[in-house]
Amino acid sequence: MERRLAAIMATDVVGYSRLIRADEEGTIAALKALRADLIDPKIAEYHGRIVKLMGDGMLAEFASVVDAVYAAVETQQAVTNHNSDVPADKRIEFRIGINLGDVVIDGDDIQGDGVNVAARLEGMAEPGGICVSGMVYEGVRDRIDVQFEDLGEQEVKNIERPVRVWRWLASDGAAPKGPLGATAPLPLPDKPSIAVLPFTNMSGDPEQEYFSDGITEDIITALSKFRGFFVTARNSTFTYKGQAVDIKQVGRQLDVGYVLEGSVRRVGQRIRVTAQLIDAASGRHLWAERYDRDLDDIFAVQDEVVGSIVHALGASDGVLEKSARQRSIETSVTNRSAYDCYLQAREYTYHHGGADFEEAEVLYEKAIALDPGFAGAYSALAWFHFMRFKIFLTASFESIEQKVLDLALHSVRLDPDDYQAHWVLGRLYTHQGKHTQSLAEFERALRINPNDANLLALSADGLTYCGRVEEALERCQRALRLNPNCPDWYWWQFGFSYFHLGRYEDALEVLERMTAPDAARRLLAATYAHLGRLEEACAEAEEFMKAVPNFSIKEWARTELYTDPNELQRYVNGLRKAGLPN
Repeated sequence: MERRLAAIMATDVVGYSRLIRADEEGTIAALKALRADLIDPKIAEYHGRIVKLMGDGMLAEFASVVDAVYAAVETQQAVTNHNSDVPADKRIEFRIGINLGDVVIDGDDIQGDGVNVAARLEGMAEPGGICVSGMVYEGVRDRIDVQFEDLGEQEVKNIERPVRVWRWLASDGAAPKGPLGATAPLPLPDKPSIAVLPFTNMSGDPEQEYFSDGITEDIITALSKFRGFFVTARNSTFTYKGQAVDIKQVGRQLDVGYVLEGSVRRVGQRIRVTAQLIDAASGRHLWAERYDRDLDDIFAVQDEVVGSIVHALGASDGVLEKSARQRSIETSVTNRSAYDCYLQAREYTYHHGGADFEEAEVLYEKAIALDPGFAGAYSALAWFHFMRFKIFLTASFESIEQKVLDLALHSVRLDPDDYQAHWVLGRLYTHQGKHTQSLAEFERALRINPNDANLLALSADGLTYCGRVEEALERCQRALRLNPNCPDWYWWQFGFSYFHLGRYEDALEVLERMTAPDAARRLLAATYAHLGRLEEACAEAEEFMKAVPNFSIKEWARTELYTDPNELQRYVNGLRKAGLPN
């Protein structure tokens, strides 16, 4: 079996199915013309070889990463110039991904992980954009005048290890339209704003990553409980994990005034934590400290770090006095082994999702067995069971309903300030149609932690069902400001709110940002239908029915929990127009 190292460029047409449905012959002719006039000559100019065409996609290989990147950049620039005179609904735009990797030669074809990664990178790129792997970036960074933005390590489907991803920045220095610049951000906060970067694992053991990540997240949570702060969410700060970062650049990208970075070394029963707070605009160090402690003192170290930050940023003594009561989970855990199990379970959930839900469940239950008074473990397990129903789709609502309720209520009895327990109850009550109770629980959670982006976005769902859609949208916007590198479901929540405001174009725009559109097929079908784009509505409905073949509007509507029947009817009418079965 012959192998070789190659730079692989994967290219795909954005919204090809929509373009074909709107104008099949015109789209095919326009695509052929673009390939003949712009794309194929550019690949040939940079000594590339077109391996194969795949309808709306193309695979090419280059001997040089420099040639591959220049070909991609100049192709995108040429297509953008070409599209300047083309109506927006007829423009053909491309996504491009480039990887440097080992490929298997199969006649004229190439296969292997190197090709698969290029295809996944292409899927991450924005319309008109380019994403490259870390190996490609390292091969071109000092050799060409092209700017890239580091998106950090990303989990890639069917690839065992995370892939470092870099995104091409256009010549004006602006990133393509996407999650980091997606909707107009809220004004800069008028209070100290801080991003906590992932603490570096200095233990020399990759298996200890969960521990350093857990320390980081708990510091984020503790800081976010102070109303006087603006704290960027974990999703966004963890994109910098494993990087040598430019603090000033981080400040600009996340729109924060201060950055906290540090490291964790765990050896036997000893732990060393270092932390430093930096002014993002000037790069000046405001505070730094090193803690050499026994492992059992880790909670005290976290609290000291938080207290020092509060002092350094000029918070009042009255606020600081609350820090001991406003810790993240350490108020209720007394057993270090229980805390360790909790961190491992949380790491499984973040990195593996539903694939390892059984392992995560076992670890949460072990944490509870080791420390029955550990409120955070009960609420985390409650939320995990709810995700099995809502996100992982491995359980029915009926199978988890009582279990989630019992766990969350027990957590609140142990620690009334466990905000996660209150948000779990809020989500549960929404699905039970108990809207007054749901909103009350979310309000309690937000009083305890006003800076949690996921909490803000989650609470928008219940507000929309209650007809308070403008409030829901405002919470989505606040969540995005705190978490600019947000997960897909934020866009669904935006779309859901816009849909019920009758702003269908806005709903469509945000739903199309989702990297996994299968989760939005039903809402997309109704949105297209209300816009009068029935061919696209029917196509989305058809895709949805492949995933949920037994769906019926009548049965679905029985479980929907709108307080205003007209809003339910809005959705039902859209689904009927899209051709979903009644």
